[in-house]
Amino acid sequence: MTERKTTNIILFSGDYDKAMAAYIIANGAAAYDHEVTIFHTFWGLNALRKDEHIPVKKGFMEKMFGKMMPRGSDKMGLSNMNFAGFGPKMIKDVMKKHNVMPLPQLIEMAQEQDIKLVACTMTMDLLGLQKEELLDNIEYAGVAAYLADAEDGKVNLFI
Repeated sequence: MTERKTTNIILFSGDYDKAMAAYIIANGAAAYDHEVTIFHTFWGLNALRKDEHIPVKKGFMEKMFGKMMPRGSDKMGLSNMNFAGFGPKMIKDVMKKHNVMPLPQLIEMAQEQDIKLVACTMTMDLLGLQKEELLDNIEYAGVAAYLADAEDGKVNLFI
């Protein structure tokens, strides 16, 4: 009997480079037959936001959070050397030259590999994000669901 291999990642960061690392690890683990879950919480939820504006009813604070946060994974900033937005453009150009898959495609690949992408419902409530604003074919859960996955996890990462 083969032991079930699992990888669980909490994506807390809203930084492009850290989200890339999470998705590269997740896709690599899935390629090695791991069951993979990425639990997106706080700023990590930005990786799951749709690129386009989705008209939904929100209060003042929810609207403000929505305007301040990047819409879509490709709009996320870097953790270092952001340089008022020039850093992400520079790193994306370097990535393209080295044939490194950009974050939006890494997310698509994760979905194709049946990696479980989970949006934290408590954080969605705090930041005023609604299901319509997030990518299709993802799951919604709270911390208890993450802990249930992580309890049996062989690899657990916090990024």
